[in-house]
Amino acid sequence: MEIIPRWTLAPVPGVAEYEVSLPEGLLIEPAALKAAHATVLAALSGESVEEDPALQVSVTGRTLRLRYRTDVLDAEAAARIAGYHLTVLVDPKRTSLLSEAEVRFQLEELAGPRRELPDRRGHELFEDMMEVCPDAVAAVQGDREWTYRELNSRANQLSRALLARGLTREGVVAVVLERNLDWMAAVLAVFKAGGVYLPVEPHFPADRVARVLDRAGCELVLTEHGSDGALDTSDRTLYVDEAYAEGHADSDLGIEVSPGQLAYIYFTSGSTGEPKGAMCEHAGFLNHVFAKLDDLGIGAGQVVAQTAPQCFDISLWQLVCAPLVGGRTLLVEQDVILDVPRFVDTIEAGRVNVLQVVPSYLEAVLAELERQPRPLPDLRCVSVTGEAVKKELVERWFAARPGVRLVNAYGLTETSDDTNHEVMDRAPDGPRVPLGRPVGNVRVYVVDEDLVPVPLGAPGEIVFSGVCVGRGYVNDPERTAAAFTEDPYRPGERLYRSGDHGRWRPDGKLEFLGRRDSQVKIRGFRIEIGEIENALLRVDGVRDGAVVVVRGTQLVAFCTGARPVQADAVRARLAESLPAYMVPSVVHWRASLPLTANGKTDRRTLTALAGDLDAVGEGPGTPAECRLAAAWAVVLGIPADRIGRQDHFFDRGGTSLAAVKLAVALDRAISLKDVTRHPVLADLAGLLEPPVSS
Repeated sequence: MEIIPRWTLAPVPGVAEYEVSLPEGLLIEPAALKAAHATVLAALSGESVEEDPALQVSVTGRTLRLRYRTDVLDAEAAARIAGYHLTVLVDPKRTSLLSEAEVRFQLEELAGPRRELPDRRGHELFEDMMEVCPDAVAAVQGDREWTYRELNSRANQLSRALLARGLTREGVVAVVLERNLDWMAAVLAVFKAGGVYLPVEPHFPADRVARVLDRAGCELVLTEHGSDGALDTSDRTLYVDEAYAEGHADSDLGIEVSPGQLAYIYFTSGSTGEPKGAMCEHAGFLNHVFAKLDDLGIGAGQVVAQTAPQCFDISLWQLVCAPLVGGRTLLVEQDVILDVPRFVDTIEAGRVNVLQVVPSYLEAVLAELERQPRPLPDLRCVSVTGEAVKKELVERWFAARPGVRLVNAYGLTETSDDTNHEVMDRAPDGPRVPLGRPVGNVRVYVVDEDLVPVPLGAPGEIVFSGVCVGRGYVNDPERTAAAFTEDPYRPGERLYRSGDHGRWRPDGKLEFLGRRDSQVKIRGFRIEIGEIENALLRVDGVRDGAVVVVRGTQLVAFCTGARPVQADAVRARLAESLPAYMVPSVVHWRASLPLTANGKTDRRTLTALAGDLDAVGEGPGTPAECRLAAAWAVVLGIPADRIGRQDHFFDRGGTSLAAVKLAVALDRAISLKDVTRHPVLADLAGLLEPPVSS
């Protein structure tokens, strides 16, 4: 296996040498040279190694000579690495191998471009656009549509209703609404009033909602009848229909909102089990909006689909981006999203130009387009985000839609959403899809545990600086201190430690390598799960895959693809590139991987599933149970003889999308609601049994 990272844009088979004179008076013993070389290799690879066939070093007289493979390094990289060797030889205790020039290059040249932003807040840009095109349609939901004038009027009325109830500057307003037009008006209303938007999904458990409101120090709750089931209603609760009925003025409020004022709080799950609320400011929000406008090509007359759940941070730009520049938002309802054919029809009928989905859902869309092609003449750009996108999916996309750009978007809730865009008009050349370059006004560093930049191409933690970095976690100083700090290279600016691992590529783009906390130890060996998963994706026939650890000692792989590949064949292929201790002992084939509510691979479910797959209880008995088990096997990718009559559809990896596929496989004899209400196979099979005649 290669140890040092490749650093050349023009790989050519062969070997070359680079020579540099040693400083006067420096005597090099063989042991010192060997130790220096090991230090450099460790810095380049992130591993403790002593040699690499691609890079050899020697000293002859007063000359240090580097012999390197030209398909791995170019001459400039060889000179840089020779400098690392000299640094270690001259000062073995120095903490950084990098020259001042390289540090300056990483901090300045790899940053996003400087982009001037208007001295306006997002809602003010919407107000400006309302003056330009008041009667144009700003938003559509099903058969309802609001013009710019109507949306602005509703938002202003709600804003005044909030202020009438005592909303203060940076007061937190929980918006507990379905994804509808009133939700859009409510978000704008909170911004106009100088408040802080806190999204809460109506269907969340009451206990979690209560904890979120308490942690955020919520002042007011804006909701609707039918969405308030999880709320402990009180004087601080305001219903949108009642607010409209109060007859507040609908003119713009003109409240001053500064760039550094808090805009929103999004709660994410925490490793401790207690949710943490990331706080972001208007400046970071606006910077992200303009990155989307620029890179996704959103302008006047363009239609952007709003598809993400309220508590997924990407939902915000999807909601408001288009109306800031004279475009239109199409709110796609959840029941449509769960029915992929209807979703594709809706995107086509709505003349959507820009769409963003998670990779797993894009795969379902592609499968539908392969089953029943549609022209989608208006679609210009599709963005994927939320989890690593596989090269195979990108290849399939451009085979099906060569004229539609694909944008790989990467970022975190704590950094005002996406910080990097990789805009593609074809599949990448390498094995991985890069994260792209930083967007405007965003600085990204790849550093070691002491926040010192690592050598170019070496793995390290991805950290962020600049306007994108939020304030921290609301009312949570301990976890804020662990992740947010001051930028050591720009005093006074905030820096966020992501916990993601990545590296710079020779083309100046960032590459994702995995989570810092996905590292495990098996039998004393340090293992990065991401490395195994990347190898898994190189196995012929594997479209997607994930690896989990069971009982702390066993690696279990899950694979998906067009058709099953034998487990032994997968393990044999992995053994060609991985040491034996990194090859999973068990490989399960599935139709799809389970997803979280935000569309990311659900590793918790996979871990539980891996432990349960070998424990099968009583098998199906009745004809209906056998028919249902056969359908489960197809949809879930589990052998039929491993399915028991007391198995739970969602515990076995089923998702809402899988339930939709199950209904199709059974010719609509059951519905999505049937699967949700009767997830146990024996119970669900009862709906397929013919009624007993009286």
